[in-house]
Amino acid sequence: ESWMTRPDPNCTRNFMLANLAQDLMMHGRGFWYVTSRYQGTGFPATFTWLPADQVTTTDQAGPEWFGPSNEIQFNGVDIPADNVIQFLSPVNGLLWQGQRSIDIAYRLDEAARRFANSEIAAGILQQVDGEPLSGDELSELASAWADARRNRAIGALNSNVKWIESQATPDKVQMLESRQYQALELARVANIPPYLVGVDVGGYTYQNIDTARRDLFLFGAKPIVDCIEATLSGDNVIAHGRHIELDIDAFLNEANIAPESEVPDAQNDR
Repeated sequence: ESWMTRPDPNCTRNFMLANLAQDLMMHGRGFWYVTSRYQGTGFPATFTWLPADQVTTTDQAGPEWFGPSNEIQFNGVDIPADNVIQFLSPVNGLLWQGQRSIDIAYRLDEAARRFANSEIAAGILQQVDGEPLSGDELSELASAWADARRNRAIGALNSNVKWIESQATPDKVQMLESRQYQALELARVANIPPYLVGVDVGGYTYQNIDTARRDLFLFGAKPIVDCIEATLSGDNVIAHGRHIELDIDAFLNEANIAPESEVPDAQNDR
């Protein structure tokens, strides 16, 4: 069918499939809206992608989906369910099943960002003599000290106040070990081998890394690919008895494809 090459005439096929795959991974479902149909058969001829975060199903609140919805809204406007191709992933969306892990990773990253934004060494100002300062006075003193250090390399304090530089190392302040573990946790939630996202878990050799492309497909992408293939093979998309399959050979074997100029002549190869 013509839509197999370009489902939406206004954008490329990889745009449609990439955004659909992202919705399936993050939300557990995706949507294509039928914009035109073939005369005679009534099967879909063109589609457009509907962002999953802008789609509401009033008969299913989620995050678990029990089948296609019959009551669909896009940006608060009702749309006919018969014109919506609903892709339902066999795996709950990452935003739901990994909500806690994502929140922890975000908080760790924010803490590291706050430290990275500091232009001066971490430490404390300790009053060692004189009349005790109030909380507001201590806050003003700390702010003035920080401002002076930002504008000048040399700071000055009187004998009543002592600067104590923090002994915490950058890896502790930036929580590198915690953030590394959280990256591992997110890889687990997303069903992706940890080494594919740069997490060192040990035990991997060069041969293991050489199969990374297939591992990524088998553990991460295959449920999404199977969902897309099965949905587009439905009787509401294509004639009964026909089946849609995504060609993954080019992806799996891309590293072994030689440039055309390097392909040996068939006769000489004999």
